[in-house]
Amino acid sequence: MKRSSLPGGIFDPDEIRQKIGDLEANTADPEFWDNRETAEATMSELKRLRDSIDPWEALYRESGDLVELLELAVEEGDQSQESDIAATLDDLRARFNALETRLILSGEADTADAFLTIHSGAGGKEACDWTTMLYRMYLRWTEQHEFKTELLDFQESEGGIKSVTVQVTGTYAFGFLKAEAGIHRLVRISPFDSSGRRHTSFASVYVSPVVDDTIEVDIKTEDIRVDTYRASGAGGQHVNKTDSAVRITHFPTGLVVQCQNERSQHKNRATAMKVLKSRLYEFYQRQQESEQEAKAIEKKDISWGNQIRSYVFQPYSMVKDLRTQVETGNVHAVMDGDLDQFIDAYLKSQV
Repeated sequence: MKRSSLPGGIFDPDEIRQKIGDLEANTADPEFWDNRETAEATMSELKRLRDSIDPWEALYRESGDLVELLELAVEEGDQSQESDIAATLDDLRARFNALETRLILSGEADTADAFLTIHSGAGGKEACDWTTMLYRMYLRWTEQHEFKTELLDFQESEGGIKSVTVQVTGTYAFGFLKAEAGIHRLVRISPFDSSGRRHTSFASVYVSPVVDDTIEVDIKTEDIRVDTYRASGAGGQHVNKTDSAVRITHFPTGLVVQCQNERSQHKNRATAMKVLKSRLYEFYQRQQESEQEAKAIEKKDISWGNQIRSYVFQPYSMVKDLRTQVETGNVHAVMDGDLDQFIDAYLKSQV
């Protein structure tokens, strides 16, 4: 295979393969797993490098096979292959577009895992139901991308979810999901309104990267307050009989994080500090880019006029991203996790 046929102007395939070879050689060392933390970091880097090059090589190889099939069909006058060739071409084009989007994700934290938090906004129990729907939508999206999720905090309220935080694990999780940060607006005939009137609901989505120990984020003891309380919920893993849930408030920024997933207060505190570190990293990154936008996502009212995307169920079906003007009438597909068209368009608009 000719490596020069890959997009070498953006990354060097030969250099990546050399790095992979060097790391694989390290894993063959009998003492490799003596330092588990270092070993796991090496394995994660190996996966990241393979994920960056293997899909391109597969795409190039399959494109070559398709060209040969097309040439053979033309030579033999065989039209029976036309539909299969067209379908394969559409699949290759979709995969190319997805890989092209990945090339845009060159930020320091773009390859990192992500913390995803959804808060209900204006609309009472309608908004809590909307938050539940968004939570399901993002879980479907993560499943489609073979990302793993871990529930960190879950607060129920009348009608559904008041707030939920999950950790999404997978290469480029933050890079993709950062496109979803903002206010999401729903318009529909309310299932809670006996008169069948239309209601508008809002929810906010906040995304921050999971930062590792190599990135320093200064958190002074005097700048935070740690509160403990009893986990709430409808039962099961979300409730216990001790004050194990932890809430941390960061005074200088006003950021508040909480965790109640574990029964151990110690574990919940460690997770909450990890989330706070992530939020602060993202906060300071935004502050460097623009003082005006530094607190835009966390502090903006979760209400009319601030939304990034509208989901309309009635009187017509439409999902429209107000930043890129991308829209679709297939609301059901979107709510089942079909978000890539919106994510790709937003990321490309930032280049």
